[in-house]
Amino acid sequence: MKFKRYLEKIQKKIKEVKPDIEENVVEEVKPDIEENVVEEVKPKGKKILGFVDRKKDPHQYLKRYIKEENYRNWFNRNYSNYTIYEAVGLTASDYIEMKREIAPEFEHTIEETQPKNEKKHADKTYFKPTYNEKPKTNFDEFIDGRLLISHNAFGDKEMKIKVLEVSDETAALVSKFGDRLKINKILVTIKHLKSQQVEEGEFDIEAIENELVEKRHYSSANRWVPIQDIKNGYITNTRHTMLISDAAALDYILF
Repeated sequence: MKFKRYLEKIQKKIKEVKPDIEENVVEEVKPDIEENVVEEVKPKGKKILGFVDRKKDPHQYLKRYIKEENYRNWFNRNYSNYTIYEAVGLTASDYIEMKREIAPEFEHTIEETQPKNEKKHADKTYFKPTYNEKPKTNFDEFIDGRLLISHNAFGDKEMKIKVLEVSDETAALVSKFGDRLKINKILVTIKHLKSQQVEEGEFDIEAIENELVEKRHYSSANRWVPIQDIKNGYITNTRHTMLISDAAALDYILF
């Protein structure tokens, strides 16, 4: 019996002590956790700088910073760790909105402060040529010389061919090959590029064709030339070989 009473007393003491321990633990631990959480989450905003007048609209400082270069340089030099909107207690979105509002004015001030030399240079890009005299050659009559000049295989000679006489013979199959002319006589000009010497000679290619047929029983020349291949009386370079092939075969032309 004494042992049972002793156990009951011990159990009562344990029940009395447990609540006290739990209450103390809760009271001691909870505040520490809450304080630590609050300290970590709480943002640390930058303080408004001393030059800012609290009575003025802070947007005026943004406007001045955007428009005035001297003010902008002064701020960046003295408060390099701050942005202008942080210095006056505003946000980045406030700064962007302000910049959009005064963008046309800001571009206008840039144009006014642009150096005169740069303005003159910009004006030159809109230069329009004027002609005091009428051109001697019409655009439609202008021919690029490269179309009329052919070169030999070694690239040391140039040749031009001018039409001197045309046959009265009409071409057959005009609808298939287009309008063509049959050339009788030509003037050949050959320039030696190394010595700059110029040779010129008149050739009756009709007579040369008949001579080649009589001597060798063939002719490789084609004296029919499309009208579009004759420019201001000269034959384009694509037809040179066909016109002088008989003369070259009889060694009248060395090219």
